[in-house]
Amino acid sequence: MLFISGRPRLILVALIGVYSVFLTLFLFSCAKQAVIDTKVVPPVVPPAIIPEPIVYPGYVMVWNDEFNGTAVDFTKWNIETGTGINGDFGTGQLDRATDRSENIRIVNGITNAGGGSLAVTTQRETYVDRNYTSGRLKSDLSGSWGPGYRIEARIWPRDVRYKGQGFAFWMMPAEKPDNVASIMWPQGGEIDIMEYVGAIPRYNLGSVHYAWSWENNLYQSWNHGHQGGYYGYSGKQLPSFNPAYGGWPVAAGDSTAGSGRFHIYRIDWYQERMEFSIDNQVYHIHYFNDGAAFDNGIADGQDQAAPATIDGKLVLKSEYSNHFAEWSPFEHAFYILFTTGVGGNDNQTYGGAITPDGVFPCSTFIDWVRVYKRQ
Repeated sequence: MLFISGRPRLILVALIGVYSVFLTLFLFSCAKQAVIDTKVVPPVVPPAIIPEPIVYPGYVMVWNDEFNGTAVDFTKWNIETGTGINGDFGTGQLDRATDRSENIRIVNGITNAGGGSLAVTTQRETYVDRNYTSGRLKSDLSGSWGPGYRIEARIWPRDVRYKGQGFAFWMMPAEKPDNVASIMWPQGGEIDIMEYVGAIPRYNLGSVHYAWSWENNLYQSWNHGHQGGYYGYSGKQLPSFNPAYGGWPVAAGDSTAGSGRFHIYRIDWYQERMEFSIDNQVYHIHYFNDGAAFDNGIADGQDQAAPATIDGKLVLKSEYSNHFAEWSPFEHAFYILFTTGVGGNDNQTYGGAITPDGVFPCSTFIDWVRVYKRQ
């Protein structure tokens, strides 16, 4: 080689030294980078997109719960516990309502929910004096509404698939006459927006309950009027017959059953009538005054009900719940309830007695509930 001795050799040695330093730094840098690259870096998960509440022309939202928090909002909900005044909530139920998270909680990750959901669950368990537990929520301390409002909720009774299981989205009176301490059922009325049971899996019942006469605001077993219409999830209308128990359990996700997916259950409350709908399809219209649904020129007093075709769909029309002068129930405010239960017999409980093969826990999910005032 050239320049082995003398000054050129010194230059060569210096160059080799500098090169060695750079090579060492480069290798160290690569090694350090290699160590960093081997670390597990969690993927960036975008936040869930929570849709805004629906805007309806001619309506303004005045009260709602989207259930997107971490716990039940007790400024909006009052939790009812126990077994009711007569030990079965008046419907022959076997369950005890509790305020535990096993029965009422906020959950996330429910399929097709727009964020969090309220889960109301019945359990088969020994608790106090019962073998089943349930959940009951009421808006009675925070809000009540009457004529001039739209009340709706997006609900999935996913696990209500066996006879004896049921869920209800309903309303009870928040007002009473001034001269009584409380108003007796059914003089004050009752509104069932969603009454879904596993024994009749392909239909929902939307109905009103009321009294035939005032009876001094006392309960009489015979003094009960009821007008109810069914919605068939398959035909999206009133069926041509009233369904009976049968067909349970349906397969999970069956779109022809209410347990198959979320639906929007609603009433539109007017001064003279109430319209029940699911997913915007009206299936029952109840008129409060005699002769309002069936105009035959005279008041007939027969509490008539009959199917009618409206916009190509079968709808039940019914009339007459203002039977006495002391109180017109559906001209006053009602509060919201979400309740679930386990049936104890076939004669008293709507939905029937629990079947031995019923599967628990049995959860219903409420994506949201909203109240709109009509402008």
